[in-house]
Amino acid sequence: MPFVDDFDDPVLDRGAWLPHYLPHWSSRAESAATYAVEGSELRLTIPPEQGLWCAGTHDDPPLRVSGVQSGERSGQQPFRDGQRVREQQPTWWGVTPHHERLEIRARMELSPRSMASVWLVGPEDEPGRSGEICVFEIFGDAIDGAASAAVGMGIKPFRDPALTWDFEAPRLPIDVREPHDYAADWRPGRVDFSVDGEPVRSVAQAPGYPLQFMVAVFDFPRTPGPAGHVPLLAVDRVRVG
Repeated sequence: MPFVDDFDDPVLDRGAWLPHYLPHWSSRAESAATYAVEGSELRLTIPPEQGLWCAGTHDDPPLRVSGVQSGERSGQQPFRDGQRVREQQPTWWGVTPHHERLEIRARMELSPRSMASVWLVGPEDEPGRSGEICVFEIFGDAIDGAASAAVGMGIKPFRDPALTWDFEAPRLPIDVREPHDYAADWRPGRVDFSVDGEPVRSVAQAPGYPLQFMVAVFDFPRTPGPAGHVPLLAVDRVRVG
């Protein structure tokens, strides 16, 4: 399913992206992203006045988040046993690749208490269809200025019995404040990860069902760091195929 979004239009493509983060566990109001589409980028930020996501339920740790996702189904990605949907959402599918090359060009500005990530998750229309391909996961406290950053990537099984945890965060000599191309070449039974065209790691397993994109920046208020810092994840391009 070839797809490209260069974010050249001044508005978000609502046929591809929902500007909320798992609203079924929270609400449309509490899960709404702070974002702008400008300068040929999708810019996700978390200003100081933005409230907690899922306050009163996701308290360990509490978090704030601005994210977009390319699909929505109430009940996806529960974070505790026996969790119940708080605000039912209509099922919607925008971009749902299956065995494709996934590329994201992005830059970020993070503090020690923030994190940025792009990952893909299963629809959970069946209990086992819940695996994840994480294209990148970068914590601000794992960044060494312009010299390097630990870039997480790999497979997270969650409730998929056919997958096992295979996730690592190799340290790469990149300045994440500058744009870089993060990619996952997803094939049956295998995913090859690269940054700027250079192979980084491979895993010999993969979800065997369509996945949806999750693109988000997070702030963890209990973690030491500058409270006034505004985390940024700026995405220049998302490409499938």
